Amino acid sequence: MGRGRVQLRRIENKINRQVTFSKRRSGLLKKAHEISVLCDAEVALIVFSTKGKLFEYSTNSCSMEGILERYERYSYAERQLLSNDPEPNGSWSLEHAKLKARMDVLQRNQKHFLGEELDSLTLKELQNLEQQLDSALKHTRSRKNQVMYESISELQKKDKALQEQNNLLTKQMKEKEKELAEQTQLGQQNHNLEVSSILLAQPNQSLNVGVSCSPRSDGLAEDEATQHQNRGNALLPSWMLNNLNA
Repeated sequence: MGRGRVQLRRIENKINRQVTFSKRRSGLLKKAHEISVLCDAEVALIVFSTKGKLFEYSTNSCSMEGILERYERYSYAERQLLSNDPEPNGSWSLEHAKLKARMDVLQRNQKHFLGEELDSLTLKELQNLEQQLDSALKHTRSRKNQVMYESISELQKKDKALQEQNNLLTKQMKEKEKELAEQTQLGQQNHNLEVSSILLAQPNQSLNVGVSCSPRSDGLAEDEATQHQNRGNALLPSWMLNNLNA
């Protein structure tokens, strides 16, 4: 026997109403997924429970925000064609509603990324959220590694520059020390030459004095010796002198 037609009215039993909501919600999400895959359609489904919990579905190729923005553009263009009111109040109210809806979506996604209000998400939505978080984590780690590599490269360049500057300063210091050593050695050589010239000049003077004085002393000695000999010869007799000469 086939199942009878269900009368569409509000279910009074709270438990039965919740069970029916869960079953019909799952079936509705399944049907939305099937029509998006079979017909290659962009489907966005938004369901709020009686407690205010949000249940949504969107095709994999498009996000909920993209489909809502597209809906707003088409609905706005259609209303512009059908409306004959030239006043811009309607456009401003529509823009306000669009921005408010987008802000609500962004706030809800932010809470989901922070791990808040996850009870209303289905298994597939949780999987999509996990994939988004994994992708964001990979991008964050990649950017962190890139920043670390750039910092290390910059520090290596600074270290190389400081090393080259240190080598240059060391080379200049050695050149200064070499110049000072050469100047000191040259000064010492000049001093030694001056001392040597002074020492060489003093013996020549003393030698000249000795040479000039020695002949006089020798001559006087010879004269005195000759005089004493003559005096001795004058006192001796001639026969003695002849014997001495022989």
